[in-house]
Amino acid sequence: MDGITEKEMEEVRKMVGAEFPDDPALQQVHIARKIIAKEAELEGLSFLEYVKSFGKRVGAVYQRHSV
Repeated sequence: MDGITEKEMEEVRKMVGAEFPDDPALQQVHIARKIIAKEAELEGLSFLEYVKSFGKRVGAVYQRHSV
């Protein structure tokens, strides 16, 4: 969560809680998505580019350890 302040996190939680008041599981999914979108924005990437960058890193680590 680099770059995302606790205040921003609380704002996201409140906003998502208001959108989905009776579904904690859906709240968690949307909170995670909003956090990832904010991190992508801070890195100057689109949401999809940011998610793909994690996939590439995981793939590289997997390649190193699956010898």
